[in-house]
Amino acid sequence: MSFDELRQVRVEKLENLKKAGINPFPAKVEFSATEIAIVKKDFSKHLKSKKGTAITGRIMAKREHGNAIFLDLFDGSTSLTTGGTEKLQAFIGRDQVGEASFQLFSENIDVGDFIAVSGKAFYTKRKEPTIEAKEWQILVKALRPLPEKWHGLQDVEERFRKRYLDLLMNDEVRNKFQMRASITSTMRELLDKAGYIEVETPVLQPLYGGALAEPFKTHLNALDIDLYLKIAPELYLKRLLVGGFPKVYELGKSFRNEGMDATHNPEFTTVELYEAYRDAEYLKDFIAQVLYSLIKKVIKKDSFEFAGNKIKFPKKIPSITFWEVLERYALIIQPDKLSREDMVIKAKQFGLNPEPQDSKEKIANEIFSKICRPKLIQPIYVVNHPIEISPLAKNLPSNNGLVDRFQMIISGIEFVNGFSELNDPIEQRARFEFQEGLRGKEDKEAHPLDEDFIEALEYGMPPAAGLAVSIDRLTMLFSDTHNIKEVILFPTMRPKE
Repeated sequence: MSFDELRQVRVEKLENLKKAGINPFPAKVEFSATEIAIVKKDFSKHLKSKKGTAITGRIMAKREHGNAIFLDLFDGSTSLTTGGTEKLQAFIGRDQVGEASFQLFSENIDVGDFIAVSGKAFYTKRKEPTIEAKEWQILVKALRPLPEKWHGLQDVEERFRKRYLDLLMNDEVRNKFQMRASITSTMRELLDKAGYIEVETPVLQPLYGGALAEPFKTHLNALDIDLYLKIAPELYLKRLLVGGFPKVYELGKSFRNEGMDATHNPEFTTVELYEAYRDAEYLKDFIAQVLYSLIKKVIKKDSFEFAGNKIKFPKKIPSITFWEVLERYALIIQPDKLSREDMVIKAKQFGLNPEPQDSKEKIANEIFSKICRPKLIQPIYVVNHPIEISPLAKNLPSNNGLVDRFQMIISGIEFVNGFSELNDPIEQRARFEFQEGLRGKEDKEAHPLDEDFIEALEYGMPPAAGLAVSIDRLTMLFSDTHNIKEVILFPTMRPKE
């Protein structure tokens, strides 16, 4: 049968239920139901219950044997012992529910429908916990058949477009998003415990900032002004440091109008935090301890597999400077002393094609990202980046063109980016003006000059350090997943033609 024919059969069954005086979409469940996970955990108690047991759920399997129908019901509850999803068998017997009710169920209730059953708990001969229904109620009549367990949703893009089916049919996918929820709640718990307060910054901003990235642009009709989706919450969080909040964080969405690949999605989730009277060295140790605690709580061990490598997360993470990385892993001798023209030659040797407006430092960063970073497998901090690619970070005391910045790299992926915050308004203006020059050369990722932020700095921002951690990439790391779309419930997709 074609899909349209299958759907029409279900529509006819819907009409049969209505003709029998049954509402296929009732507002209220007639039985006082218990979650399947709770029933299974205390099943011995339900065996002794004189009141009987009621459960609700979606029918995931239906097996008919003459006068008996066996169902697998799924209500989305999580096992209280294993942490996985739970299903419970229900038994519809002709003798128990009556001839008419049994016939109505047999002929009109399908896999995918939601029902409630109430009856007696028992074990089958195969020791399968089961609820023998005395009564049943249709809760939702599904008009589309679910994908077949082993052959449905083979197209990866269809899995992302119809994530609801992906979650329903694939326990591994559900487990990833349960892990993601655990990561975010644990991260909040750890930061709250450390004395940070959670805040919210605008998603719609009159001027974007806080990162080198191209923004999404929109228009507000009420004020007839253009606005931008935030590329990072940084500049607003720093304003809160000026306002007297010493420890703040935001866990939420940012948006960048950039390329999409295995580790980038235009809409992504980070936790970004700032602490007054601290520097990058302190935050390196602090976030390492936070992530170590996160791993112990979420994964429950301090090592794990990712991309075929055993990752051991140490309590003290080693560091290597930005230029040393290029020297060691791209075999570029004294890269910091090369001219822009020589850096272009090196980039082209690696198959990269710098734009005419790209600075030497931006080209070096491209070599770092594409050539060197994939070779950094175990957790390591890359530190001391060029000022030109770090316009919001504080200069190193030596002031030799480098800033007090760090990136945590694991298995070739950046998970943390942080630095000692630049709070000198005169220096910040000079940095912004340099970036404006790049914008004039059509560098769409250059940072705009934010006069309002400079004004806030002129009132005085305490010495501080800040960082951002990718929630999407942490979920990838902890679940050994290699495409960011797999850990975002509804990733950005190209429209179907």
